[in-house]
Amino acid sequence: MNILVTGANGQLGHEMQIVSRKSTDNYIFTDVVGDYSRLDITKESEVIDFVREKSIGAIVNCAAYTNVDKAEDDQELCELLNATAVGNLARAMKMVDGVLIHVSTDYVFGGDPYNTPCTEDRTGKPTGVYGLTKLHGEEAIKSSGCHYVILRTSWLYSEFGKNFVKTMINLTTTKDSLKVVFDQAGTPTYALDLARAIFNIVEERKYEGNDGIYNYSNEGVCSWYDFTKMIAKMWGSEGCDIQPCHSSEFPSKVVRPSYSVLDKTKIKETFGVKVPYWTDSLNECIDNLKLKA
Repeated sequence: MNILVTGANGQLGHEMQIVSRKSTDNYIFTDVVGDYSRLDITKESEVIDFVREKSIGAIVNCAAYTNVDKAEDDQELCELLNATAVGNLARAMKMVDGVLIHVSTDYVFGGDPYNTPCTEDRTGKPTGVYGLTKLHGEEAIKSSGCHYVILRTSWLYSEFGKNFVKTMINLTTTKDSLKVVFDQAGTPTYALDLARAIFNIVEERKYEGNDGIYNYSNEGVCSWYDFTKMIAKMWGSEGCDIQPCHSSEFPSKVVRPSYSVLDKTKIKETFGVKVPYWTDSLNECIDNLKLKA
């Protein structure tokens, strides 16, 4: 089968390139930047032509507008990439009876206070443009009538691109002290683990008959403060004095979810996905980063 992976130059796109090396399927990686096949997913005709010409049977959509703060001033582009483009991919898959694997986010939640892990049937009430447009993308998929698996994830990091882990490694290495918020709880997700889960679902065709929304993050829960402390410990930059602080000390245009732990029961039971504990995955990522250093 020919499988299209969009957003190949991003964190998850890079990890998909790694896991797909052992596949007997043909993965085609596209982006509008980098050394990849070029595909502008915001143009429906271009998407449809590409899908037909390449005989695409499945799409893994890793493309998204992910700058949460900038999205507040860039709503039109955010909607275009996170919703309109997603609808284009979904309709293309509907036309060829293919399947769309789409990555969404915990930011679809956040409007209501809660302190128990979010299940897939919890009503999404996003607090900012990014979360709202990602929710619109989910709705566009469902209304298209295509076969789909939507994977909501959280706190994504990897060895690639800009992310929290790489930023904190730099800050704890170069600064004597640092303040990190402790009043937002969630679960870090290693992009390689998410890519492995997607690969498992696609390779074994487990998506057949299992259309729906699924949660995927690593196991466990922590605050950004706890996350940073563990990053510093594993990297060896514990000389930095890391102190907890309230999120109000870092004013933002977006009210981030204060608790966005995802319940992963459904994805484990449906697809047999094994989910690693967050510190184990962080250790794997940091080991990989040390090899590159």
